[in-house]
Amino acid sequence: MLAAATYLPGELLIQFDNSVDQAARTEAIANVGGQVVEHIQTNAMIAAGQGVLERIQVRPGISVEAAAQQMGSMIGVLYAEPNWIYTTSEVSNDTNYLSGQLWGMYSNDSPTAVGPSGTTNQYGSQAEKAWNNGFVGTSDVYVGVIDEGIQYTHPDLEANVWTNPFDPIDGVDNDGNGKIDDSQGWDFFSNDRTVYDGTSDDHATHVAGTIGAKGGNGLGVAGVNWNVKMISTKFLGTNGGSTSGAIQALDYLTDLKMRHGLNIVATNNSWGGGGFSQGLLDAITRSANQGILFIAAAGNSTSNNDSVASYPSNYNTTSGAGYDSVIAVASITSTGGISSFSSYGANTVDLGAPGSSIYSTLPSNTYGSYSGTSMATPHVTGAVALYAAANTGISALDLRSAVLNNTTATSSLAGKTVTGGRLDIDKMFNTTPPMPNLSVNDVSVTEGNSGTTFANFTVSLSAAATDSVTVNFATANNTAAAGSDYGSTSGSLTFAPGETSKAISVPVFGDTNVEANETFIVTLSNATNATIADATGVGTIVNDDASSVASFSIDDVTGAENDGTFVFNVSLSEPSSLNVSVQYATANGTAGRNDFYSTSGTLTFTPGQTSKTVSVTIRNDTRRESTEYFYVNLSSPSGATISDSQGVGTILDDDQRNNGRGLGSNIGMKLVPSDAAVMPNRSESNSNFVAMTNFDASPVLHVEMNSMPRALNIFERGSVSIRATTPRLIEVGDLLAAWDDGFDS
Repeated sequence: MLAAATYLPGELLIQFDNSVDQAARTEAIANVGGQVVEHIQTNAMIAAGQGVLERIQVRPGISVEAAAQQMGSMIGVLYAEPNWIYTTSEVSNDTNYLSGQLWGMYSNDSPTAVGPSGTTNQYGSQAEKAWNNGFVGTSDVYVGVIDEGIQYTHPDLEANVWTNPFDPIDGVDNDGNGKIDDSQGWDFFSNDRTVYDGTSDDHATHVAGTIGAKGGNGLGVAGVNWNVKMISTKFLGTNGGSTSGAIQALDYLTDLKMRHGLNIVATNNSWGGGGFSQGLLDAITRSANQGILFIAAAGNSTSNNDSVASYPSNYNTTSGAGYDSVIAVASITSTGGISSFSSYGANTVDLGAPGSSIYSTLPSNTYGSYSGTSMATPHVTGAVALYAAANTGISALDLRSAVLNNTTATSSLAGKTVTGGRLDIDKMFNTTPPMPNLSVNDVSVTEGNSGTTFANFTVSLSAAATDSVTVNFATANNTAAAGSDYGSTSGSLTFAPGETSKAISVPVFGDTNVEANETFIVTLSNATNATIADATGVGTIVNDDASSVASFSIDDVTGAENDGTFVFNVSLSEPSSLNVSVQYATANGTAGRNDFYSTSGTLTFTPGQTSKTVSVTIRNDTRRESTEYFYVNLSSPSGATISDSQGVGTILDDDQRNNGRGLGSNIGMKLVPSDAAVMPNRSESNSNFVAMTNFDASPVLHVEMNSMPRALNIFERGSVSIRATTPRLIEVGDLLAAWDDGFDS
């Protein structure tokens, strides 16, 4: 089990959603009395669309566990967790190392002897066989050493330790990663540019020697790779390191690959401790998505990691990256047994590698022997880098497979590792590597009005091959037709050794036809020395001939309420070669729900059609009322425009009027038209009045008064009471409509 205090006292890491601003973060942190120690948002986090990771100190009196639970339940907080402590994974320093110092590099000398006398050990990594066949690594393959710092001036390491070409020492952050003058990497423990701080950085210096001490120089030791570039990202100090430091170290390397294209194939992680961290898993996943393997020590607790998880080796990136980038490494001895200290796990530890009494570089230009899964891990990291150097462009998944599919069965590891075997570099190189994959992309091209435009497809090889690769290709119709829309094309492509890209050009013919976007396909077949991963490329011919003339319009309709249905004609100004459509919906005018039934929908005009209808049902009643109207509105056209968006439906009242209507008047009023009689009630200046009309149909009767009414009260059918002081024009038809709409019962 983990010790009780495996995290930094009182510290919490809080991952916020990227939508949460600083003010909201500050408010949330205040709820646990927290003080921000560090804002963390790396370039890799930003590229992945992730928000700020806050490292906080919680107030005294509240436990880290309670604070994490409280913060984790808040809106906008993705997770809150302790800032776990990690330590190195070596267990002893053998000062009496007398012979067989590099047994981890040795081979079994079968079927023929390899290397000088005394360099035989069947349980070694078999690296010397790869060297004997000319595989010694290349300087364009990089690995990250996430650990303590590396003595980059060590005579056996200096040629293979990376110097940052993107940020010369000038006091300026030239490469834009937030680290000024990070010439040899960065120290995330002390947050400075000095990655090597003296003899306390012995662990990483030892790890680096196993990965890539210079070979063939007649000096000291040789790493698995004689030529490689190791990037030092220090996050461990004398008392270990934290989750926040490990996250930033990983993201530093991921950013180097993303923005500068460094061929970083793996990170070496010879450390462990603490509990599960979502933040660290996210960082490992970000690196996995950039094709970086995470080689991790299984741990030195002699425990079963299937039962009690050991981090970081128990992480799995499959859900976030589509494959598992983590390779967990156990330790074996020079006699083939699993080391007494090594953790194991039939489902969680992948393989074993030499880890007991491993001789390598140490600070102050010295050498020494250490043991631990920390020492086994760099053998695997070195093997990954060596194989990548010999197989340019190989994917991270194929690198992982090359290691794990080529182990040598070992009885001490049976039932204790996933593979049941140990690292065998010679077997990796003597197994036919997976063939590179061929794929073709999709292309869009605008057709133009005339002439020929080319759709240029790219056929890609996932890795450069040592032999020529050939593949056939041919176009085929989809909605586009060969001859009229594009030119039929076929042939064969040949990739010379080292080539990874070829082009296919398909002619596309321009025209002025208004039509939908059309597609054709390019299909790959019959590949040699490669497999076809994506056989079909889709070519989209984008129509650029807009229908600039065709437009929708709708007519007006007038009818009596007893007509039953008003039929509106919707017209397209000219036929289209495509389906075009427009939406319609009725809307109230003076007529409302008591006068017609609302309706809505979409009209679709197929090629050649220019007319559609919209039918609106009219409600017939016996109520005497004025002329009313409603609308049919057009909207949301597709494939055409709208020139007249509104049709007006006018409903004529067809109910006879048997009695005249009363309308008030006063002295000085005149009636227009003249077919109305005025019968004054009283003659004083503020009198009531009654005006009688003699028409039967709905009138448009204008009454011009010399005074403006301050009050208009309808007190009985046909009568109006008005007090008038200033001129006013009244439309009698409006009053009649008002009476019929509810004031006359």
